[in-house]
Amino acid sequence: MSNSYKQQKAPGLRPRRGVPPMALPVEKPHDFKRSLFRLLQYLKPHLLSLSFVIFAAISGTVFTILSPRLIGRVTTIIFTGMLDRLNQVSGAGIDFSRIGKILLLLVGLYLASSLFRYLEFFIMASVSQRMVYDLRNKVRTKLTRLPLKYYDSHPHGDILSRVTNDMDLIGSTLQQSMTQIIEAIVTLTGILIMMATINRWLTLITLVTLPLSFYVTAQVTRHSQKQFAAQQEELGALNGHVEEMYGGHLIVKAFNYEKESLARFQTINQRLYEAGWKAQFMSGIIMPLLGFINNIGYVLIAIVGSIFVTQGTIALGDVQAFFQYSRQFTHPIVQTANIANILQSTIAAAERVFKLLDEEEEIADAEKALNHFAPRGDVRFEHVYFGYSSDNMLIKDLNIDIQAGQTVAIVGPTGAGKTTLVNLLLRFYDVNRGRITIDGVDIRNIKRSVLRNIFGMVLQDTWLFTGTIKDNIAFGRANATTKEIIRAAEAAQVDHFIRTLSQGYDTVINQDASNLSQGQKQLITIARAILADSPILILDEATSNVDTRTEILIQRATAQLMKGRTSFVIAHRLSTIRTADLILVMNNGEVVEQGTHTQLLAQDGFYADIYKSQFSTTQAG
Repeated sequence: MSNSYKQQKAPGLRPRRGVPPMALPVEKPHDFKRSLFRLLQYLKPHLLSLSFVIFAAISGTVFTILSPRLIGRVTTIIFTGMLDRLNQVSGAGIDFSRIGKILLLLVGLYLASSLFRYLEFFIMASVSQRMVYDLRNKVRTKLTRLPLKYYDSHPHGDILSRVTNDMDLIGSTLQQSMTQIIEAIVTLTGILIMMATINRWLTLITLVTLPLSFYVTAQVTRHSQKQFAAQQEELGALNGHVEEMYGGHLIVKAFNYEKESLARFQTINQRLYEAGWKAQFMSGIIMPLLGFINNIGYVLIAIVGSIFVTQGTIALGDVQAFFQYSRQFTHPIVQTANIANILQSTIAAAERVFKLLDEEEEIADAEKALNHFAPRGDVRFEHVYFGYSSDNMLIKDLNIDIQAGQTVAIVGPTGAGKTTLVNLLLRFYDVNRGRITIDGVDIRNIKRSVLRNIFGMVLQDTWLFTGTIKDNIAFGRANATTKEIIRAAEAAQVDHFIRTLSQGYDTVINQDASNLSQGQKQLITIARAILADSPILILDEATSNVDTRTEILIQRATAQLMKGRTSFVIAHRLSTIRTADLILVMNNGEVVEQGTHTQLLAQDGFYADIYKSQFSTTQAG
């Protein structure tokens, strides 16, 4: 079957402890600002909810920032009380009443912080999922409006990745990174303010170590990114090899290729191990380095703070609070670096989605296009010109006149234009010049959905979805009754087989329909076409991959299906279309011969040459 008929988990956003910023390979967007602004437009309907998220994030963070200062006060109260008692100050002691009030206040702050954090993530999860839901719906609608040439020119895996992986990454980033950015900004600002109110000199010491931390982080991540990129590349190669070998495991065993396959696996796996080891080593070394730099700062704070305490410039509890603040200070910086990395990949993913949304849609139906059409089945091609590109016409001045109820076979070598003819009939592509009519009506004046309901299709490559046999037969006609489905199966010569199954018509077809034979699948698709009861049929050669007995069953079923209908048969075996009312012989996009089987053989031309070559090959076999 041609493409004309066919149709990574987002990385976790919360960095693991010990993983440096920018540890993952980044796909950079082409226009970060424009894409970010466009993505934010989808948050406009949720501004009220976002305002509360921001308020909750700020409130929860502020309450957390206040706690070290209060704990420091408790330490100061205890230290002062003990010191006064040692100095035998009259009435000296520890003020447990005051400590109790502070502890109650701390409990209240922690509870309030937890409540606001819960509300923040709950509302943000709802907002992000709703936004992604709306965006995914927009993409789904877009996909139904794209012309077939888009699907023919883009790998299906790439399209699927945009709808799944890219969407998941956008949703995860919005859900986590937005709140993390707010928290990081508030935390940095709040800690700086709290440290400055305690002691400006100690704050200055803390800030002095920052440039060194940034420098070390930048140097390590610059080298680790290369290793992570190499790791991803080798992982892709390994996955590709495994998929290839397991997908063709019968051929691998038949040709005794197991040793070579294992050797190749070992080679790729070794390269993956080396790249992964280096990447993890580089990512793991950054936290010890940052810890060493921070410890230098802690030592300086301890020394200077002790001097200030002995001088009475600062309370002991304030030094303790300062230590807590300095330990918290580097976390939002590392967190922000991770978010910046993830944001780059997310905007790149958004760009891919927006690029799909910006693709040119197929030409809209004419304003006065027919909403209902029940033709007899006369089909005409009038001076039709068509090419997949304007400078390369595949079909030139094609003229065909087909009467209702006729069986028309289309034959010719690969690339002759047989499938293109069908694509034009269904308006998967529009003609460049000329017109195609059904019962005298230009198909461009019929709504596409109405036009495609006129055609029933049985293709060489069968397509069945995961579901019951009954559902697969009723595909395209949801209101069909069980009796109608069974009658269609009987006409398609497949009812007996279905009844031999333990679940009968309720038997579930598994993924890829691997629990059915090729012939059984083909007969089910014929039953589907019989049930659809379309006035015009398109039949791709349905017997090329089955045994002789099944071929006879399929030929009987297709004969039943074609009764009283205009039928287009794309033929590969010329022996199957001898009784066709009209045979169109195509070559290089042109109908070079047409007539009945007997007439074409009598002409001793292109068709006769093809037929004789097939006959002689069959005889030789």
